[in-house]
Amino acid sequence: MMTSIGVTKLPEFQSSKPQTPESQSSESPLPASRSSQSLSRESQAPQSQIPEAQTPESRPLAFQSYPSQALDPKAPQSRSPESQLSEAGIPRFVSSAQSLSSAQSLPLPPFQFHCQAQCLHTQARAGQWTTPHGTVDTPRFMPVGTTATVKGMTPAQLAETGAQMVLANTYHLHLQPGESIVAKAGGLHRFMQWSGPMLTDSGGFQVFSLSGLRKIKEEGVIFRSPRDGRLINLTPEKSIEIQNHLGADVIMAFDECPPYPAKREAVEAATDRTYRWLKRCIAAHDRADQALFGIVQGGTFLDLRRKAAQDLVDLDLRGYAIGGVSVGEPAHLIQSIVEATTPLLPPHKPRYLMGVGTYREMAQAIAAGVDLFDCVIPTRLARHGAVLSQGDRWNIKNAQYREDFGPLDETCSCYTCKNFTRAYLNHLVRSREILAYTLLSIHNITELVRFTQRIRESIFAGRFAQEFATYLQPAPAEPQPAG
Repeated sequence: MMTSIGVTKLPEFQSSKPQTPESQSSESPLPASRSSQSLSRESQAPQSQIPEAQTPESRPLAFQSYPSQALDPKAPQSRSPESQLSEAGIPRFVSSAQSLSSAQSLPLPPFQFHCQAQCLHTQARAGQWTTPHGTVDTPRFMPVGTTATVKGMTPAQLAETGAQMVLANTYHLHLQPGESIVAKAGGLHRFMQWSGPMLTDSGGFQVFSLSGLRKIKEEGVIFRSPRDGRLINLTPEKSIEIQNHLGADVIMAFDECPPYPAKREAVEAATDRTYRWLKRCIAAHDRADQALFGIVQGGTFLDLRRKAAQDLVDLDLRGYAIGGVSVGEPAHLIQSIVEATTPLLPPHKPRYLMGVGTYREMAQAIAAGVDLFDCVIPTRLARHGAVLSQGDRWNIKNAQYREDFGPLDETCSCYTCKNFTRAYLNHLVRSREILAYTLLSIHNITELVRFTQRIRESIFAGRFAQEFATYLQPAPAEPQPAG
């Protein structure tokens, strides 16, 4: 017996659909995939229980959004004397702390991206993107909370890492606890007590990661639930309906992520289907307080990537993601995909690279103009006793740290590094204490957020290409499988 993911339709919201012809119609080794694999992506809720954006007064200062008023393009813009302009009139860099501070206070309406500074030597840019639950300073790493929790951490601990935006997964939240329960709780923000911006993945990545449990059709994807074995029919419309119930600020279009390696014919079919599904997602999406992002697919075939990017740009979405990377392909191909795709995406919209969270891959993508990243790496590594520190990765369980009474990272100001020694963390990991995973997760997330913050600061200072030159070196080419 097959049960549909169908849920009772929510009360109507102000439509956010673009007026396209379609929308007007009636109609213990870590896996390598997706930067350490698998980003883990039913009754009507009363109108009063539908999640609403909190007011600035009711949310912590770190998550207060800017006033919802448009900038006057004719108003004079303060600019550092040293700054230079790109052809689009964007300041290339701001060299003083005062200019950086003033740039960060610009008022923007929700779902507006403002590029504040751009590198002179690369396409790296620093900006701000507003959502109903606050502003995201870019470039920025986003932690993954697959089932409405970042593993091993409380929301308060997560906020202290500097995280501004958190991810959750549509497929997994549908399985447990179910989107109707989340909606009755007031939406994801209230359900998990996270007051900052949130994004929900559509469940499309499970098309890739659960390949042995699903069947792809034009209508959608039929999954066999890993929990109870029942069949689940996930269509683009149902994915959007579930995400409307969950209430995140950003929702992702349902897509087909092809594996690596794959033959061109299969990748082309998946890319074309992703576009058709996107148009169905646009038609189904009906909440003005949620931004729908489209996903560029195309595998490692750059011509397919370019065509997919142009097709998505023509739909004028609120943001764009590059998907289908870090699914097993070598690093140099990821770099090629990002460098070929990113310049085709609108400069006035946020650009999101899905499933990437290593130092080098983030730095190279930022140099290409990417703004947002997510990955399970920091918490997954923490559960294996691995530490991310100043560009390196090492294991605290090693014997050399048993009598090391120094901090995990003397340059880091996170709770873990300020309060605990390597010897203590070595003891916790060896004892398999739950606290070990919490403390290491706090540090690892702080480290990746801090890495993107340092890049942001270097862009304002005009030093990005110099300070991060080590990471910007091309990845060594690896043999590519036939296909």
